[in-house]
Amino acid sequence: MEPLFLQPVFKDRIWGGTALQEVFGYDIPTPHTGECWAISAHPNGPSMIVNGPYKGMTLDRLWKEHPELFGNPEGEVFPLLTKILDANMDLSVQVHPNDEYAKVNENGELGKTECWYILDCKQDADMIFGHYALSKEELVQQIKEGKWSELLRRVKIKPGDFFYVPSGTIHALCEGTLVLETQQSSDTTYRVYDYDRKDSAGNLRELHLEKAIDVTTIPHQDTGVAPSFQEQENVTITTFVDSEFFSVYKWEIHGRSIFSFNQQYLLLSVVKGEGSLVHNGEQYGLKKGTHLIVPVGFGEFEINGNCELIVSQA
Repeated sequence: MEPLFLQPVFKDRIWGGTALQEVFGYDIPTPHTGECWAISAHPNGPSMIVNGPYKGMTLDRLWKEHPELFGNPEGEVFPLLTKILDANMDLSVQVHPNDEYAKVNENGELGKTECWYILDCKQDADMIFGHYALSKEELVQQIKEGKWSELLRRVKIKPGDFFYVPSGTIHALCEGTLVLETQQSSDTTYRVYDYDRKDSAGNLRELHLEKAIDVTTIPHQDTGVAPSFQEQENVTITTFVDSEFFSVYKWEIHGRSIFSFNQQYLLLSVVKGEGSLVHNGEQYGLKKGTHLIVPVGFGEFEINGNCELIVSQA
């Protein structure tokens, strides 16, 4: 049994830039690359296994043909999606549906609860997180009148911050932000406001106001999470969130650290430093920008080096 290393998929976005190349060394397709779909089984951009007996197989196919690697789960689709986002410009103000709404209105797609780990951002950066409307009528009126500065709630951010973003939360990353996102495996976004930007063809991008108003949580519910910390040999483990959709951790490793996982699979993304993973006498290199899955039954392994990983599980 080997770890499953993945080849990311990149997405051109109107708000994207070149940070994915500059920071992680990725071979990006355009100078407006906004998203790295790092661990994905979504049909709009499945990652590919690049090592071992499953080399060349996409993650969605692996999920269907070898469910034993994931503990023989009941779900038809791989539940999580790990991205890195380069917000070179402000993203559109948006909101996502929950599972029930998406199932009915988006052809069975999952809803989209997500979370962000701020990898980097410009000094004095902020983001849009929530709104100030106290009723649906107030929300509709302020959208109709374009009172965005009065409606939208802004929050200061800095590198190392973590935000849990449940479905129904109006949000937007802003210019100069690099984020690792863990989310449900969904590509459904309802755009509320896009600064009247035009696409490459000169058209205003589509808004989805009716659906957005349907799914927005009113009034806004603050979802601040309190991280917890655990010290083990040469590693500090921060638990950011443990929700019904996913759990997300940060492993800060300095030296040789031993881990053991048999009953669950893990998604690992190296976001800082470098090192190696050792398992059954085999050594695998880890560097910033490496993404992998540790399958069910993997057992004991060690990570050596000085590196930081964001780890998640469904």
